[in-house]
Amino acid sequence: MSGRNISRIAGLLIAIALAVLVGFQVDGNAREHWQIIGGIAGLCGLVALIITPYITIAPYRRLRDLIRHAAVSDLIAGAIGLIVGLSIAALANIFLSQIRFLALGQWLPILTAVGFAYIGMFTVIVHKSDFGRLFTSMVTAGRGARRAAEDRDERRDERRDAEDDEPPSRLRDRISGRSRGQRGAERILVDTSAIIDGRIADIAETGFISGTLVVPRFVLEELQRIADSADSMRRTRGRRGLEILQRMQKGGVTVEISDADAEGIPEVDAKLVKLARQWHCAIITNDFNLNRVAELQGVKVLNINELAHAVKPILLPGEEMAIKIMQDGKELGQGVGYLDDGTMIVVEGGKAHMNTTIDVIVTRVLQTVAGRMIFAHPKQQSAGGAVPIRRTGTA
Repeated sequence: MSGRNISRIAGLLIAIALAVLVGFQVDGNAREHWQIIGGIAGLCGLVALIITPYITIAPYRRLRDLIRHAAVSDLIAGAIGLIVGLSIAALANIFLSQIRFLALGQWLPILTAVGFAYIGMFTVIVHKSDFGRLFTSMVTAGRGARRAAEDRDERRDERRDAEDDEPPSRLRDRISGRSRGQRGAERILVDTSAIIDGRIADIAETGFISGTLVVPRFVLEELQRIADSADSMRRTRGRRGLEILQRMQKGGVTVEISDADAEGIPEVDAKLVKLARQWHCAIITNDFNLNRVAELQGVKVLNINELAHAVKPILLPGEEMAIKIMQDGKELGQGVGYLDDGTMIVVEGGKAHMNTTIDVIVTRVLQTVAGRMIFAHPKQQSAGGAVPIRRTGTA
């Protein structure tokens, strides 16, 4: 006999028994109306005979198939959600069981348990990935905090041991201001953008950069990828960067190619920041985004663009300079020239001297968002001796 027939017979017998039991409890004269009770019981048994497989066998098979094909992660998430939902329902039933109105205290706890169990399972299964990421981030943050604390303790112990073993001469150097931290800052990590820019070679050759310029291997590999690019412009920039490195090495600048790397970090900028934090040194770059990210993480940044802006010559009204008129100005008769650093010089009446280098006298200097603008007029138009002249050496 199949399971479907067994369920039908069981449903038939249970329905008839329950109908007869309820009929005798409700009707005090049930023996006199046994025909009616028997008819109702038979009708209930017939209905149970038809619907029992659909409310027993079908849900069982569906649940079995769901469990069989469900992922282990879904089963674990469902179990966790079930436990959480039943725990919340147990707390809520403490108050719901006290309701006496219409005997709700007997039925509400059951409905509440079923409802919260379903909500808990559904919520955890649907958002299992979010809960997994949250748990992982909490564990990772805890491990990171413990690792940072261990690193601080280890560095403190190393400094204490080094200070105990430090010779008197080095102790005197440290007292005079040349501590280990300051000596560690003599190593400067070099970014790809600073190498391609090229001005780092001129700055280093003048001696303004003290210490060792460290070029990590991954920066050198990025330069090589740029030099091998299919784009002609990128290829030119990459080759220029390699030539700048070779020029600095031949020019007596201390350049170190380091194999140090930051494991598990694919981006070059993130690797530089991590190495700088580990070595307690600065990064020299022209990259605006790297500059901001490094500063947010407490890393010192040497920006060549900021250095160039800081050393721009300051021009005052009345100073004299030689400038080549390159193009027309916006106003009638104006001519425009440029300093070596790109600063625009607007010369009144300079259009007549187009493509000619002339002596001009500064009349005013304007600072705008885009930079500085300098206004001047040809020296020949100035009244003799009326304007004090000071040679700046700027051409």
